[in-house]
Amino acid sequence: MSGHAAPGGGERGPRVLVTGATGYIGGRLVPELLAAGYRVRCLARTPQKLRDHPWAPRTEVVRGDVTDAASMAGALRGVDVAYYLVHALGTGNGFEDTDRKAAETFAEQARAAGVRRVVYLGGLTPSGVPPRELSPHLRSRAEVGEIFLRAAVPATVLRAAVVIGSGSASFEMLRHLTERLPVMVTPSWVGTRIQPIAVRDVLRYLVGSAGMPPDVNRAFDIGGPDVVTYEQMMRRYAVVAALPRRLIVRVPMLSPGLSSLWIGLVTPVPRGLARPLAESLRHEVVCDEHDIARYVPDPPGTPIPFDEALALALQRVKEAQVATRWSSAALPGAPSDPLPTDPDWAGGSLYTDHRQIVVDASPEALWRIIEGVGGENGWYSFPLAWAVRGWLDRALGGVGLRRGRRDAARLRVGDSLDFWRVEEIEPGRLLRLRAEMRLPGLAWLEMRAERDPEGRTRYRQRALFHPHGLLGHAYWWSVSPFHAVVFGGMARNIARAASREAAGEEPSVPRHSPGPGTGFTPGPGPGTTGAAR
Repeated sequence: MSGHAAPGGGERGPRVLVTGATGYIGGRLVPELLAAGYRVRCLARTPQKLRDHPWAPRTEVVRGDVTDAASMAGALRGVDVAYYLVHALGTGNGFEDTDRKAAETFAEQARAAGVRRVVYLGGLTPSGVPPRELSPHLRSRAEVGEIFLRAAVPATVLRAAVVIGSGSASFEMLRHLTERLPVMVTPSWVGTRIQPIAVRDVLRYLVGSAGMPPDVNRAFDIGGPDVVTYEQMMRRYAVVAALPRRLIVRVPMLSPGLSSLWIGLVTPVPRGLARPLAESLRHEVVCDEHDIARYVPDPPGTPIPFDEALALALQRVKEAQVATRWSSAALPGAPSDPLPTDPDWAGGSLYTDHRQIVVDASPEALWRIIEGVGGENGWYSFPLAWAVRGWLDRALGGVGLRRGRRDAARLRVGDSLDFWRVEEIEPGRLLRLRAEMRLPGLAWLEMRAERDPEGRTRYRQRALFHPHGLLGHAYWWSVSPFHAVVFGGMARNIARAASREAAGEEPSVPRHSPGPGTGFTPGPGPGTTGAAR
C-alpha cells in the first residue's frame, strides 16, 4: 500500500514531518510516506530509538519535543506537511492542559515555518454528547482537533474509533480478553455500538491527506464498513481465531475504574492506558459521514471489513511480522534517563551487580540466547521470583510482563521487552535493557557476549540501580537476598542454554515463563560491587 504518489516523488518530493515516529501509527506511517515519494523528517525526543528501523536510513531524524517552541521551529523549517501523532495521555491529571499547550505551540510554529497543511489523527466522538460528558481522553482529542482547525494553517483532522491491527492497544485488548476468558462477566459498555477501522485504512487516509487541496480545512470521520458492539467484536474474534464460543454475561455495576482493573489483570494493556480505552467506550462512536472518499478515494475492497482486519492482524502476529506495537512508544511516566557512564557519572549512588562465566559455545551461539530473552522464552532464572515481581508491578499500575516481545528472535533499540525496554543493542555483542517497572529509582540490565584474551567465549552480565531517595536505598537492600539466586542463576542458565544449543541439544532449563510476570530489579549478591560514587 503506497497511498497517492507525491508530486515529484523521490528526493525532490514534498517534505513531511512525522511527530510520534516512535509510536504505533507513526512508525507505520513513515514507510508508507516514503513509498509514496515523500521526503520524511521524523521528530523524536530520543532519536536513538529510531536507529534500527529498516526505513531509518532513508529519513532525516531530528531531536525535539512538541511542547518546546524552539525545537519545533527547527523541525518544521522547510516542511510542506506536518503530521501530529502525539498526545499526553496518562501523564497525570494535567494531561489535557499539556495536550492543549502542545497543540497550540505546534500550530503557531507551523504557521511561522510556512507549513501548508497539518494532519492530525484524533478520536471519533459521539454525536450530540456535550464535551463535559465525554471521557477526558476523547475530550482532549476533540479539543486538539479544534485547535488545529482554528489555526492559520489548513488542517485535516481524521477521527477514528477502534483501530484494528497487529500490535494496536485496541486489538491486543480484544485479543487477550477473548482468548483468555471463555466465560466473561462484562460491564455494560460491551453493548455500545462502535465502528472499528483497519490500521491499513488509517494509514491510507493519512498518506492521502497530505495531498488535499489548500481550501480543505475540516474534520473527517473514518471507519470500516461494519458497525458492531464490543460484545460482537469479541464473538467475531473467537470465530476468526477458531476459538470455542464465548459466554458473555453483562452486569451494570462495573465502572470504568473497575473495568480498567479487569482489563489490566487479563491483558498486556496497563491500567493507566486501559482506563481511557474503557471510558471511551461508554458512548456510541459511529461515523456520521464518509466525505474523506472525495479526496482519498477508496480502492476496491476498502475500507477493509472487520473480520478481514482481524484475520490480517492475527496472521501478522503468527508470522512474527508486527512492525510496531502499542508499546513502541515509552509509557508516560516511564524512566527515560540514559545509563550513567563513568567517568561522567556524578549523580550519587549507583549499585551494581556483576556476573561473568566462561561458555562452551561460540559468541554467536551465546548471542542468539541473549537476543532471545524475555517474552515466551522467559528469563532463564527463578520463574516464581520473576512472576511475583511482574504481578506486583501490575498491582501498582505498571506494565508487568505481558507486553512480551515484538519479534520472537530479533530486537531493536526502543523495543519493549516485558517490563524492560531496549536502550542499546550492538548485534553479536551487547544488549542493554532499561527497566520500566514501578521502582523507587532507575534500573538497567546489560548482557554481553565476547571473547576473552585466551580466546574463550565469555558471558558478562551487569545489573545497575540508581536509587531515588531513602526509599530507593531501602528497596535495594530489602530485595538483595534474592539477587544471588535471580541473577546468578540467570547467568549460569544462559551460559548452559548456549552450550547445549551449540551442541544441537534442547536447552536444559525452562525457557518459558509460568505466567504473567518477569523481572527482579538489580540487587547485590555474590560478585557485586555495591554502591559506587
